Amino acid sequence: MARPEQVLLLEPQHELRFRGPFTDVVTTTLKLANPTDRNVCFKVKTTAPRRYCVRPNSGVIDAGTSINVSVMLQPFDYDPNEKSKHKFMVQSLLAPADMTDTEGVWKDAKPEDLMDSKLRCVFEMPAENEKTHEMESNKISASLSKSESSTLSMKSMASSMDDGEVKKLMEECKRLQTEVQRLREENKQIRQEDDGLRMRKSTVMSAPHSSPAMRVKEEGLSSRVIALIVLFFVVGVIIGKLAL
Repeated sequence: MARPEQVLLLEPQHELRFRGPFTDVVTTTLKLANPTDRNVCFKVKTTAPRRYCVRPNSGVIDAGTSINVSVMLQPFDYDPNEKSKHKFMVQSLLAPADMTDTEGVWKDAKPEDLMDSKLRCVFEMPAENEKTHEMESNKISASLSKSESSTLSMKSMASSMDDGEVKKLMEECKRLQTEVQRLREENKQIRQEDDGLRMRKSTVMSAPHSSPAMRVKEEGLSSRVIALIVLFFVVGVIIGKLAL
């Protein structure tokens, strides 16, 4: 007696395609739809159970609903000269209205109640030029992403320098200009005092050496002149940076 026609709708209908490389688990999806008004029990079987992991491999599909079955091919050494002989079978059975035990229904089912559909497995390995193109595309995308992020960070740094560093340099320049002006006034005063000391020194011919007070003032003059030179140098460096 011929078996009844499969009531479930399979997608894909005839082939399960697995795309390499097969160095890792490759997963494909099998969709089972139940267009009837009754619940349907199903089982998914394969001729190579050690090579595949199927989740779920059995269950009940409610009326008018569908379910996705994940078929996971385990890693293996692919040989392009070897044709795949692996096959899958989807077996189904109309569930009784008073069903309480799914396994019991399968055990008590008659052969003429069972429906099945068969699918063959197809392995596909990407061509070498396709793999090369994918690798180059990935490299270009990564380079563009890195370049864009670098450009954004440089713009951000430049913006922060324009707003913050230049303002600080301007404030420092103004402060140094004020300090230089003050030192000029002090230097002018020291020169006037020094001129007065020299005039008094010329009148006192009997004193071979200058007094301690005069030596202290001369040392103060030398220190202030050196500080003035250093400050002029610092101001010149800062103004040069601002010009750049």
